[in-house]
Amino acid sequence: MEKKLRGYTRKTIKAYCSQIERFVASLPQMNTEIRASHVQTYCLSLLERGISHSSVNQTISAIRFYCKHVLLHPAEFQYIRPKKQVKLPNVMSEKEVTLLLKAVTNLKHKTILYLTYSAGLRVGEVVRLRYIDLDIERQTIIVRQGKGQKDRRTLLSNLAWEIVQKYIAEYKPERWLFPGQSTDRHLTERSVQKVFEEARQRANIVKKCSIHALRHSFATHLLENGTDLRYIQELLGHTIAQTTQRYTHVSTKNIQRIQSPLDRMDMGD
Repeated sequence: MEKKLRGYTRKTIKAYCSQIERFVASLPQMNTEIRASHVQTYCLSLLERGISHSSVNQTISAIRFYCKHVLLHPAEFQYIRPKKQVKLPNVMSEKEVTLLLKAVTNLKHKTILYLTYSAGLRVGEVVRLRYIDLDIERQTIIVRQGKGQKDRRTLLSNLAWEIVQKYIAEYKPERWLFPGQSTDRHLTERSVQKVFEEARQRANIVKKCSIHALRHSFATHLLENGTDLRYIQELLGHTIAQTTQRYTHVSTKNIQRIQSPLDRMDMGD
């Protein structure tokens, strides 16, 4: 209840509970008073097991919340957080995206992947779409309560809309655009991840990536085709510009214009 009142999403609450359970299970005894040294030892063991820095930082946040708001711990622990890793987003080429979309034959699956790529949606956003979220007149999609509990508008492409119309005519969805096995619940994120993975394999794309690569590809392809970074930031729903600027590092358009010094050398016999 405490976390709900503070505006935490269900996903975050679930993650925090799991991380706290694992941490408490690692303590010498269940009634052990939690100290900063316990937290640091536990987090170091996570890093040694190859757990990502962002996951370890979330674990620290979960423990801090637990100590402060559940145990009402009087002391504020000083935690050493691992430095955030800077990783370039996985991006598919336009050719790879085309191969992927063409490899899908199931109309529902095709519609999901078309919308994910063409609008730069997160997997959690595409599964929660409703028909009323498609603004046909303005050719936009309203993403309601995306990451950070913010609404935003993004693109509804003509080609994606054509696919959506065929899908609706055949499947006749009610509450959710993409219902799960029970019509009153939306399709699970895991199901969509599986749809993407099957399509990737069918298209013979060897690059290891998840469905989130479609969102990264949407942003990178817009950038490479001359769209202003500020507009891309709005479409993706990024709060800070630095998050969007990652795509300038994976865009190959400008890199390809640069000639390697080796190519300027006469290497003939």
